[in-house]
Order: sequence, then structure tokens, then C-alpha cells
Amino acid sequence: MKTLVLTRDDVEQVATTELAVGAVEAAFAGFGRGEATMPPKVYLPIEDHDGDFRAMPARLGDSAGIKWVNVHAQNRKRYGLPTVMAVYVLNDPANAFPLAVMDGTLLTALRTGAAGAVASKYLTQIAPRTIGFIGCGAQAHTLHSSHQVIFDGFESLVHDRNATTAQRFADRVGARVASLEEAAGADIVCTATPSRTPLVQARWIRPGAHINAMGADAPGKRELTTETLKNAAVYIDDIHQAAGSGEINVPLAAGDFSLDDIAGTLGEVVAGVQPKPDLATTTLFDSTGLAIQDVSLARAIYDAAKAQSMGREIDLMGLNSPAKD
Repeated sequence: MKTLVLTRDDVEQVATTELAVGAVEAAFAGFGRGEATMPPKVYLPIEDHDGDFRAMPARLGDSAGIKWVNVHAQNRKRYGLPTVMAVYVLNDPANAFPLAVMDGTLLTALRTGAAGAVASKYLTQIAPRTIGFIGCGAQAHTLHSSHQVIFDGFESLVHDRNATTAQRFADRVGARVASLEEAAGADIVCTATPSRTPLVQARWIRPGAHINAMGADAPGKRELTTETLKNAAVYIDDIHQAAGSGEINVPLAAGDFSLDDIAGTLGEVVAGVQPKPDLATTTLFDSTGLAIQDVSLARAIYDAAKAQSMGREIDLMGLNSPAKD
């Protein structure tokens, strides 16, 4: 038996946006039905280098694996490296054999964008005329392309605190640069910033709109005012992660928001365990990123790569080597 090694280029060739959306939707459905095993995300702070590592193990069906991912805020400035880098190890749960080792950086971006699109699919009741993208970094690109898989013909309104970044993103995806208030007034609003100060005001949100709060992924981060949360039906991906590092973490710690204010989990809605919200409800998805999304997409990438003879197979474990005396 050999382990398949997939580089960033290999992953990019087989991991389409459609593949990512389908894998993430299946992951949420399995999680909602209680079919997945996902221990809490482990954080390893690297405070002297303004960063951290995160270990994210999960098992879903015939696949198990773990992602080792960093967030180092000063990487580009100091070393010319990406802020986020990841490696994924995919195993066969029956015998623990490492089926694949692959780039997890693109996998992470794809599954995060896909999660927002899946949330929009299940938490909105009408096709959007406008979608606002607040924060025009790398994550905005996969959020945009994933929404294109779900919806046709929407106008994209984009905003970033850096006007050049906003214009570059707008030119690439065929969007219109808008003010923060206008982008927040879209039918669907996607926030993907590292902010620790609320950006989006409740008065800007259109009644019946849907918000994907994608940026908060660590304690202290938040993009929305508490009033914005209180005015919406809030759906989370996982209660433990959301409480500790999601959009709700700051108001929850301050006592301004409670677990009783949560409407449910996205997985429950996708699985049909909980009904979709009604048309008039303003909805909000608090996304922290789940390990089950990673393992589901990693398996889909592995299967696609095998089918297309992509990557390089190596005897990583030395199981095919001649026996030594």
C-alpha cells in the first residue's frame, strides 16, 4: 500500500468549487444526523511570533483525518509567507493507513467558502438579487465562487477597508465596489474580516436578509454588533467552537447573548432535523470552520485525484520495502 501525496497544484486541478460545495453539504448533513465524530479543535498559541497552530481531527463515514493549520498574522510582512498554511493527512479508519497527505491551504479556503454558500442555500427562502461581500481578501474569492454554484444572476456588492483590495476583487469577479452600509444592506451578506471591533450595524441589515459571519475564528474576534445578533435567528456550526471563538463569543462572554438565543445548528437544518426558517426571518450563520468539512472535502479530493491519476504515490510507511535483517 502506498500514500498519495497531493501538492497545491494537484489539489487545485481536481478540487472544483462544485466538488467543495457538495462535500461540505454532505458533511453538514452527516453532522446534523449525528454520524460524525469531531473532537474539539486544539489551539497551540505561538504568542512570540503572533500566531497559533490548530489541530482539527474528525471522522465521517469511511474517512478519518486531521488538519494541522496555522494563523500567523505577520507572516507576509516578516517572511513573505501566507498568513494561513495547512497540511491534511487522510486515513482509512478501518486500519489507520495514511491514504493521502495533501496541501490543506486551498482545501481550507474552499471548504470555508462552501460552508457560507450551503448556509445561504438552507437559510434563505428566495434567490438573492444582491450579495454583499465585506472583506475582500483570499476568503472572499471562494465565498463568491461558491455562491455562484448555488445562485444565478445576483449582483455582487463588495467592500474592504483597503479601497485597492476592494477594486481588485471587484474587477476579478465582475462586482461593484460599494460602501460598507450598502454592502451590508444586500439580500445576503458575507463578512470575512479579522476584525475585533464590530463593523456591521443592525440598522443596515434588510429585514429577511441572511448573514454569513465568517471572520470570527478565535476568542475576541467579532464583526457584527450585538444588536445585529439579537435581531436575527442565529444558527451555528458547532456549539463548543462558536461559544469559544465564533461571532457570538464576545457578547456571550459579556452576558449580552445567551445560548438560549441560538436558533439551532446549520447541520440540523441541512439534515432536515430542524425546519428551514420562514421567509420573513432575518437569519445569521456563525461559521467557525469544522473538521468534518475538511475530512469530507479531503476524501472527495482524494477520490478525484485517484480517478484522474493525479499526485505521487510513495511508500511513506516503508511497508513495501524488503524486510531487513
